[in-house]
Amino acid sequence: MPCLNEARSLAPCIAKAQKLIATRGLNAEIVIADNGSTDGSQDLARSQGARVVDVATRGYGHALAAGIAGARGEIVVMADSDDSYDFSEAGPLIDALEAGADLVMGNRFTGNIRPGAMPFSHRYFGVPLLSWLARVLYGSCVGDFHCGLRVFSREAILNLKLQTGGMEYASEMIIRASLAGLKIAELPVTLYPDARGGRPPHLRTWPDGWRHLKFLLAFFPQRFRAR
Repeated sequence: MPCLNEARSLAPCIAKAQKLIATRGLNAEIVIADNGSTDGSQDLARSQGARVVDVATRGYGHALAAGIAGARGEIVVMADSDDSYDFSEAGPLIDALEAGADLVMGNRFTGNIRPGAMPFSHRYFGVPLLSWLARVLYGSCVGDFHCGLRVFSREAILNLKLQTGGMEYASEMIIRASLAGLKIAELPVTLYPDARGGRPPHLRTWPDGWRHLKFLLAFFPQRFRAR
């Protein structure tokens, strides 16, 4: 779980991850990739039995990359620590990975988006348009490029050598996986209203949307170099 000042929502996320581990009898750990929290998130995570990986360089991508590199398992279940995804519902994604996929994406649009969980502009414009453009440019089968709940082979993703440090890291993972010929599956998941309790969201609609768009267009020549 990438984390930056998520003390209000971190404990239920860890509890749901622990439920997943217990229900499926997994030999697993919970890793919090902390990006410099100042609200006590680190101590809270440790008190709940999680392991904290401190990430000095700010950015969603930097936090995820460090967390994945620091994880000790063969399989990684990734989701945000704002309680917008329920880790205990990740079982079907793990099954799909164990059935042969390298990367299993959640899809909120074929699943369930609870009232108040996604802004109107994201649900009907931003995410569908950027996902459509990515599919057109890179021939990917993924319908929801920005879903934060995903399960993947740690080795396969590390071998992609992802480079971006911001929110566009989520798109880069899918694009490089597609270009590398990894087997990608997609299953419906539920998006819940986050539990940040009044804290402003880390995602900034226009700046981060523009960064995603620039990345999709700038990276396009790599599709032909990968052939």
